[in-house]
Amino acid sequence: MATSIYVGNLPWSATEDTVRDLFSAHGDPISVKLISDRETGRARGFGFVEMEDDEAQNAISALNGTDFGGRALRVNKAEERRPAPRRW
Repeated sequence: MATSIYVGNLPWSATEDTVRDLFSAHGDPISVKLISDRETGRARGFGFVEMEDDEAQNAISALNGTDFGGRALRVNKAEERRPAPRRW
């Protein structure tokens, strides 16, 4: 079964390929998705990597707090998105 991993505090220069390469040292990433701003298209500094459960746990332990592009990464298991509150 696959685990979704949150990767935060990414440098603006990060690409899906560079993040995939970073996580490849700890297993085989199934997918990598970096989040960008809808209006500007600029990276928002975070993304998600999907890996098999045991590989994901190894990657989280190894990469959380490590330096990547001059920034300390925040890497943890992604939480389910909470429903937005009603606005009316």
